[in-house]
Amino acid sequence: MTDERRKTGEQSRLPFFGIGRILPVIKPYGFTICVMMLLGLLTSLADSVFPLFNRYAIDHFIAEKTLAGLGSFLGLYVLVLLVQVVSNLISMILSGRVEVSINRDLRNAAFDHLQTLSFSYFNQNNVGYIHARVMSDTGKIGMLASWRLMDAVWNGSYILCILIVMFSVNARLAFLILLLVPAAALISFYFQRRLVAVNREVRESNSRIVGNFNEGITGARSIKTLVIEDKIGSDFREETGLYRRMAVKATHFSALFTSTVTLTSSAALALVLWQGGRLTSEGLMMIGTLSVFMSYALGMMEPIQNLIRTISAVIEVQVNIERLTKLLSTESDVADTPEVISKYGDMFHPKRENWEPLYGDVEFRDVSFQYPDGDELVLEHFSLKVPKGTNVAIVGETGAGKSTLVNLVCRFFEPTEGKLLIDGRDAGERSQLWLHSNIGYVLQTPHLFSGTVRENIRYGNPDVSDEEILEALKLVAAEETVQKMGGLDAQVGEGGGMLSTGEKQLLSFARAILADPKILVLDEATSSIDTVTEKKIQNAIRTVIRGRTSFIIAHRLSTITQADVILVVRDGKILERGTHEELLKLKGYYYDLYSSQAFPE
Repeated sequence: MTDERRKTGEQSRLPFFGIGRILPVIKPYGFTICVMMLLGLLTSLADSVFPLFNRYAIDHFIAEKTLAGLGSFLGLYVLVLLVQVVSNLISMILSGRVEVSINRDLRNAAFDHLQTLSFSYFNQNNVGYIHARVMSDTGKIGMLASWRLMDAVWNGSYILCILIVMFSVNARLAFLILLLVPAAALISFYFQRRLVAVNREVRESNSRIVGNFNEGITGARSIKTLVIEDKIGSDFREETGLYRRMAVKATHFSALFTSTVTLTSSAALALVLWQGGRLTSEGLMMIGTLSVFMSYALGMMEPIQNLIRTISAVIEVQVNIERLTKLLSTESDVADTPEVISKYGDMFHPKRENWEPLYGDVEFRDVSFQYPDGDELVLEHFSLKVPKGTNVAIVGETGAGKSTLVNLVCRFFEPTEGKLLIDGRDAGERSQLWLHSNIGYVLQTPHLFSGTVRENIRYGNPDVSDEEILEALKLVAAEETVQKMGGLDAQVGEGGGMLSTGEKQLLSFARAILADPKILVLDEATSSIDTVTEKKIQNAIRTVIRGRTSFIIAHRLSTITQADVILVVRDGKILERGTHEELLKLKGYYYDLYSSQAFPE
């Protein structure tokens, strides 16, 4: 991605807090959300009516000492109570469904979009950042569209209802109580802003603690060998100390906030008792009406507090919406054109019936390449023709451009200038999935997925039988290793953590073979395998690459002596090319490299 495109992607903001981007995900639940809001209004109306029942009971049954009309009173009371309970129950159930449904849909949308992005995005954004976008941000948005919305509707409508009732019963006393509302709102707003800021610091400190803890566990071996337990422990204690100070500060603010709101409620109650008591003693207001105002005075401050908290949460979620919107708006550096998608499909809806067979002719035509987050050319005016079935070995110093070459072949990146041709056609004229389905890639540090050996090997070809899997394992000298692990049903652990790097490479190699690729890429695929196994795999490689175009990146030059052509890459350019024997005769850079490995001083 160019700097201009990257800048545009980072600054893109959609109207209404970016909600326009996620509105299609929320829209299917619009009817349910409307029902939730109506039920919230009904609940708040029922809640605001209950003090009126108390008023009638005091003024009629108690003051007049009669039970006339008690049956109708109880019937109406139970009816309102049922309305409150049922509407509250249904609204909570619907809110929960909306929350988890929106969370699911947003996470699916974010995860699917991540699958379309190129390697450069993952190079520029760490796992923690991406994880927070997919999990934390979506969770807060889902809560906003459900529970936060319900809180706002209930609290707002409840305050409105009791204000209407109070002014209809006694406007003078209602006006006196209303004078305290701005004070309560300002106090709540002030404390809520401070609490949001302090709690944000607490969360950030907690994130650092988790990060330090993770490094302390995953880096245990390095910590012990470097003898830095005291430093790691000191850093961890310093961070937990900071977390404690921030958490205590948050607790103090919360306690002060609660006490202040309680004081405001008490002030409202005192005002009602003072003024209402005077009116009652003068016979201008009945005791039942005084009880109504007492109930409202005590009950009104908490909804105000909750409403301010909801508004603060909505403002805070704006950041989550913008960050998720930024992810969903990010464009891939490597993208199929609309014409290509129309003919070949995309990675989620491939039109395999339109895919042409891939034969394996590869050509770099005056290719220059610069990584999106870099400022120097890694390849410059690079040209190379690789006919079908050619075994190409690539050697050179670290950073010379070896992996860049194969990443361009696999179309993990697009050339900055020039063209990459596959079977004589520009690679961009056909879909990425078509190309990737015909490539087998064995990494220096392979990744295995959680599950069994069988499941991991079948990722390359889901339809293979156990017999074919065992044959592939035998071909890469991994059959005995798998048997020792417990067979094909043995678990490999998260990321293959239960296996050594060498064992993971063997399984990765078998997986690539079973995919029956037309182009095979081996990026130091035998670097973590012992010498005896390496010889067996070299024999297997010679069998597997026969008839396939292959690119082998190697640091141990003894593994590539049989290659059809060896490319010696330096500073993004081909310094030397030829067979092993031809390059030795040149007595140039390759000769020096090979001699230093074969006859080390």
